[in-house]
Parts: sequence; structure tokens; C-alpha cells
Amino acid sequence: MTKVVYPGTFDPPHLGHLDIVRRSCAVFDEVIVAVAKSPRKNLLFSVEERVDMFAKMVEDLPNVKVRWFEGLLVDFMRRENIRLIVRGVRLFTDFEYELQIALNNFKLAGVETVFMMPSQEYIHISSTIVRDIASYCGCVSGLVHPYVEVKLREKFNCP
Repeated sequence: MTKVVYPGTFDPPHLGHLDIVRRSCAVFDEVIVAVAKSPRKNLLFSVEERVDMFAKMVEDLPNVKVRWFEGLLVDFMRRENIRLIVRGVRLFTDFEYELQIALNNFKLAGVETVFMMPSQEYIHISSTIVRDIASYCGCVSGLVHPYVEVKLREKFNCP
């Protein structure tokens, strides 16, 4: 059985993330979405809220599990006995950053990284842009799952 970890902060998770998970399900037997607690980042949602939102997004995908972790991703992967990471890359700047991380993860623990581009209709979406739009009570429909849209509206006290 081929297991893969799809890690990130997912603050908030959006349709580009879901696209990578769905496409990973077609390639791998099991996909573990690993939500990073990331206490050093200034996050909008708690790790529990981000896990809840992502779990709602993938509830129709039986081979996907959503878990949170803190610390090094490679330590989480050792505990889960997984040696493969999937990462979404939208632009060349994403790839440059992700390549550095992938090389270090390989050096630290011998784990491999597979890069996937999101489908064209999602390539423009980022969590930063979603947060910015939502913070002004703008419409994020078509960028996020309806459940995430509700959570964003609640977080920013939008009508």
C-alpha cells in the first residue's frame, strides 16, 4: 500500500488544496493530510479548526485521513511509517521554496517528495488571498468549500 503525506498549515484550506488531495487519491492508496500546528506562525484558525475544515472537505474520500502534527514533518512521517510527501506548487517561486524543503527532508530522513500542480481553475488560489478577501467580508465562494466559507464569515463577523 502506497501512503503519502500532504502537509501544510492550510490556514484556511481552499479548493486548490482539495484538488491536490483528490488527484493524489487517484495515484496513491492512502493520503494523510498533515495539518501543521505551527506555533511560530500568526495563524487565523487553530489547528483543531483547520483539521475540522479539511476533514469536512474530504468526508467523501474514504482513503483520506486528516491529522495534525507539531515539530518536524519528518518526525511525524517516521511515527506514521510514511516515506513520501506530495506538495502542490503553483508558480516557479513555489517550486524554488518547496525544492529546498524537499532536499532537506531527504537529507534528514530519506523521504521523497512528489510535486503536483493544481488544476488550472485553482492555480490562482492561495490561503493568503482567501484570508485577505474574507477579512473584508468579500465573496470567497468558488475559492473555498462552503463549510470553510461559513467558518471564515464567522471568524470575521461577516453577514
